[in-house]
Amino acid sequence: MTEDLTVDHLVPAGIALAAGLLGAFLLRMLLRWLGRHAERTRWSGDDVIVDALRTVVPWAAVTGGAAGAAAALPLTRTVQHNVNQVLTVLLIFVVTVSAARVIAGLVRTVTTSRSGVAGSATIFVNITRVLVLAIGFLVVLQTLGISIAPMLTALGVGGLAVALALQDTLANLFAGIHILASKTVQPGDYIRLSSGEEGYVEDINWRQTTVRALSNNLVVIPNGQLAKTNMTNFMRPEQKLTILVQAGVAYDSDLEHVERVTIEVVAEVMTEITGAVPEHEPAVRFHTFGDSRIGFTVILGVGEFSDQYRIKHEFIKRLHRRYREEGIRIPAPARTVALQQGSVVIPQQRAGEDTVPSA
Repeated sequence: MTEDLTVDHLVPAGIALAAGLLGAFLLRMLLRWLGRHAERTRWSGDDVIVDALRTVVPWAAVTGGAAGAAAALPLTRTVQHNVNQVLTVLLIFVVTVSAARVIAGLVRTVTTSRSGVAGSATIFVNITRVLVLAIGFLVVLQTLGISIAPMLTALGVGGLAVALALQDTLANLFAGIHILASKTVQPGDYIRLSSGEEGYVEDINWRQTTVRALSNNLVVIPNGQLAKTNMTNFMRPEQKLTILVQAGVAYDSDLEHVERVTIEVVAEVMTEITGAVPEHEPAVRFHTFGDSRIGFTVILGVGEFSDQYRIKHEFIKRLHRRYREEGIRIPAPARTVALQQGSVVIPQQRAGEDTVPSA
């Protein structure tokens, strides 16, 4: 200190610190009020911004009060400089963390609100957060007087070695970015791979894609493997799809009557069963003269892939009941076996075994 600490120094310092704390409290109350109003809007981005400001603004007020208190005290120039640096670094840290939260939240909000973009894919959010934190770290080093140019040079040289050592990891990272950028797969899609795995895409992160099967088990697929394999996406270009149900009736059936009854059952299922498509136009197509029946295909519309099992279940039950009421017969496969009278040749037995004389 350049002079002795007196009451004349403590009073202004206390006032400055109290003002900072009071300002932080009042600003937090104001931002809480703004947060309640932001929750009523459709856009969720303002909620993210207000939530981040509730962290940054009070801390900025406290830091300002502490800086004012330090300025009122009789500190040496070195101590004053160190205190200011510590407060600056603290403020930069708070701003960086809040900015990372805001930008990551906005990225998540934008991707959620736009179709064709990854709604819950954490890869974009994580990359954004890491970039903001890295920039904040470099700003802190520059504030402390540490030159970042040699560090950037070292990172550039070391990055090549790291890239060679982490080829598979980087391949999965860029494969995940490519998958999301090409919009072929997004979280929520139902996919089936040529290797047999299928289910709803839960998330696509920097290394792997998580798929939830209909059995509720999680299947983890590396992004590189997903990008190289043949895949069917049942949600694109649209979520609705048609399914085919094979059936058949006896040759003595009135096909006009069969078609009319079947279409009525299809229309009933489409309007009453959850997951069906009410505007689907019923369709029945006869196609085969089989061994014991005339085969036909019934085309049903479903809202999404997993709905087909429930709709098939209800359609088959109702169609079977209606055919019984209408007297329409669904024949079982029949085979006629003709036996020719005469001698039966018995294959030669091995040595030592009993033989049976032919009839």
